[in-house]
Amino acid sequence: MTLPKPTRRQKDVQNERLFLRGAQTRWKELQRAFRIFFELLRGFRKLHFVGPCVTVFGSARLNDGNTYYEMGRQLGAELARSGFTVMTGGGPGLMEAANRGAQEAGGYSVGCNIVLPEEQQPNPYLDLCMEFRHFFIRKLMLVKYSYAFVALPGGYGTMDELFEIATLVQTGKVRGFPVILMGREYWTPFLEFMKQRLVKMGTISERDYDRFIVSDSPEEVAALVKRAGLRKFGLSYGARVRRKWFFFER
Repeated sequence: MTLPKPTRRQKDVQNERLFLRGAQTRWKELQRAFRIFFELLRGFRKLHFVGPCVTVFGSARLNDGNTYYEMGRQLGAELARSGFTVMTGGGPGLMEAANRGAQEAGGYSVGCNIVLPEEQQPNPYLDLCMEFRHFFIRKLMLVKYSYAFVALPGGYGTMDELFEIATLVQTGKVRGFPVILMGREYWTPFLEFMKQRLVKMGTISERDYDRFIVSDSPEEVAALVKRAGLRKFGLSYGARVRRKWFFFER
């Protein structure tokens, strides 16, 4: 019996597992380094002129019909009306909701999807979609082009992205960018844990805790992000100019 040949995606996942297993031959390590470099370059090339962006994180498992899906959809629409590109992880669920709201409001919608063992298909509401093999490159792209970050309810992936941003803000790697939690009921126990454990034990400061903004209102979030951008950068959102150099067009 002949076994079916693995797809390109399955090969990518197998190679990634081997890479993370430990030290390999110098030649294989060099090959991997070049692949990482070209994946970074491809991301920079494709996303260079998409901004100004707001990155929205959220669960891939909460689909249309869920309360938070509708919240994400309204959020995407409000951000688009305020002149922002809406960027997400490009997958289904709440990522889809934010991209869908942006497209329906006539805005620009971008997704940075990740290659996974169980295929995560890009959602159908993307004007631009990129697929990445490495989580750390994908997270870099989600941060690099954004002026604010909004976390809808989510699991491991959302928490990973949220704490990555919180660490960058805490250490001064990014400055003055709002970090917003949407879904007060969902995030309140998480914030109480931070207050009662992390702040009380001194593992984070009160200032670190106070950086999180919590809201249930898409309109409030969009207005807050716009004010922060205008105050910090003097950005004009009404006329987004997408210049394109020949290098970025090839």
